[in-house]
Order: sequence, then C-alpha cells, then structure tokens
Amino acid sequence: MASIVVPLLYVFIVFGGLWVFSTLYKRHLQSKAIEPYFGRHHERDVYTSLLLKTDPPAPESLLKAALMRRAVTDVHRIMRLREDKPALQNLLQKGSIGDELWNSLLAAERELEAEILETAAEANTFVEGWGQLIFQTATELYNTEKLRNVVESMDAIRAEKEQRYGVKSLRRVVAQNGPSVGPAAPVAVPINSLPGVAPTPAPAPPAPASPAPTPAQPATPNSAVPATSAPAPPSPSASATHVSSTKAESVVSSDGETPASPRTPSKSSKKNKKRK
Repeated sequence: MASIVVPLLYVFIVFGGLWVFSTLYKRHLQSKAIEPYFGRHHERDVYTSLLLKTDPPAPESLLKAALMRRAVTDVHRIMRLREDKPALQNLLQKGSIGDELWNSLLAAERELEAEILETAAEANTFVEGWGQLIFQTATELYNTEKLRNVVESMDAIRAEKEQRYGVKSLRRVVAQNGPSVGPAAPVAVPINSLPGVAPTPAPAPPAPASPAPTPAQPATPNSAVPATSAPAPPSPSASATHVSSTKAESVVSSDGETPASPRTPSKSSKKNKKRK
C-alpha cells in the first residue's frame, strides 16, 4: 500500500505545483499594464474637445472636418495593422518576439474596431447614411496625402543621391549655366565617378598625321576627249538652194545638155586634143 501512495503523492505534488505556478503567472500578466501598440489618438481628442465646446459652440463644418481627420487616422492605423500582423505572427511562431507585443497588437485591434463603430455613429448624427461612406472618403484622402508626401520628399532624396554618388542633376546644371536655346542635351555622367568602378587609363595622344596629297583635278571634257560634232540639220535656205539647183539641172537635161562633172571631161575638150 505504501509503495502506491508515494508515487501518487509525488505526481500530485509535481503537477499541482505546475498548475499553481501557471495560474499565478497568468494573473500577473493580466494585471500588468499592456503597452499600447499605437500612440495617443490626437484627432479623436480634438474632435471630442470641439464637440464639448459650448461657449461659443463650434460650427458644424469644423466638426465635420475634425471627424474626417479622425477617420483618416483610423484608416492609417488599419493599414498598419494589416501590414504588421502577419509579420508579427510569423515572428511569434519562431519565438523571436514575446507575448507582450502580440497581446498589445490584439488589444490595439479590438480598440480600433470600437473606434470605427464610434466614428461611423458620429458621422450619422450629421447626415444620415454618412457613416457608410466616411471611410471610403477617408481612404481616398489617405492615399492622396501619401502620394503628396512622396512627391514633396523627392527633392530631399535627389539631393541625398547626388551627394552620395557625386552626380549633378540637370536642373542644377541649367540653374548654373542658364537655359539653352536648343533642346536640352543629356548630362554625361563620367563612369570613373561612380562607386565601385575602376578608373580607366587615359588614351594616348594620336600621332601627327602626314599631309594627305592633294588630288589632281579631273580633266575637262574639252581637253581630254575631242567632242564629236554631230551633223547639223540642214537649214531651210540650204534646202531651198538645193531644190533650185536640181530644177536647173533638170531644165538643162531637157534641152539636150548634161552638166559637166569634174570627173568626166566634156566633148569640146576631146575635140581640142584631137586638133592638136
């Protein structure tokens, strides 16, 4: 009998001590104040102070603007919770963070749900049905402000990059040298000035070139090749003279005489030779 009681008593003491320790530890964690995940809701405090102001009361347009700013802050916190919750959950599973941060995030999520319901109810007090549309408008304002902040910070980012890499922007070059008349040429960035690039050796100066011989002038067509003169067309006066001569020859032939040609001697010359 004693051999059974001792092991049972040992198991009861061990497990009872573990249960008491876990219970006291959980009560200690619950009593400990959880550090808020977000800071103080300044826009909600501003709206509440304006709403409670009675002497003189705040105008309705000012109250609507304060409520809209409150809704924009709620949208910003919603976006942050959507981005942080999956990452913190993975870190909690790996044991990289403690339970305090996770509990703080869950508490902030519950507080934000109550804040959204309260903001929608306040919007319905001004205009019926505005509570269903106020967060859509707040989301558009949030995206617009985010884009504006990016555009406004571009000058600072550009100056930081120029200082880091030693490159001047085109705007600064134009401001120093003045605007050009023609189209702006792209600014050439020396490769040696970029980080991580080895300097290239300077090229050797080119050797002086010998004077090129002057090309001979081509001969003109009149001096090189004699121009072949084409036969000129007969003029009207020459053709008329030729026609008249042919007519005269025909008249002489009709009288019984033939014109003397330079090759055939005439009959009178033959008679003179015989007489001699």
